[in-house]
Amino acid sequence: MNRARTGDPDFESRIRSSFDRQGAMKTIGARLLSVAPGEVRIELPWSEAVTQQHGFVHAGMLSTIADNACGYAAYTLMPANSEVLGVENKINFLAPARGERFVSIGRVVKAGRTLAVCSGEVWAHDSGRETLVAVMQATMMALVK
Repeated sequence: MNRARTGDPDFESRIRSSFDRQGAMKTIGARLLSVAPGEVRIELPWSEAVTQQHGFVHAGMLSTIADNACGYAAYTLMPANSEVLGVENKINFLAPARGERFVSIGRVVKAGRTLAVCSGEVWAHDSGRETLVAVMQATMMALVK
């Protein structure tokens, strides 16, 4: 159960607007599934355009959706007059990324005034089965406009 609280009542529209401006997300076909205080989910459908030479989704694509989910999860708790910027992340790949679609879940572990530590997961969905394929830890920074 997520108990995070946001001080911005319009956080969801702020997150969705920012996501819609990302050319990278459009390029790879990712979409925002859900936005809640301290948690964001992003979906990436399988396509040949995001695979590596063995047919699995490329590690860079998984890192991208995990980083974005963590960043936007942190951004939900930041002030309305801020922007979010990633300052560090680490990802572990646990299984080959095969499936019909991939869902990244970013969650805030601890948010401070300037920095937020987040965790991310990427789950492969294939014929009704879910497999955890990657985990991330990330630190995000609030930039006040």
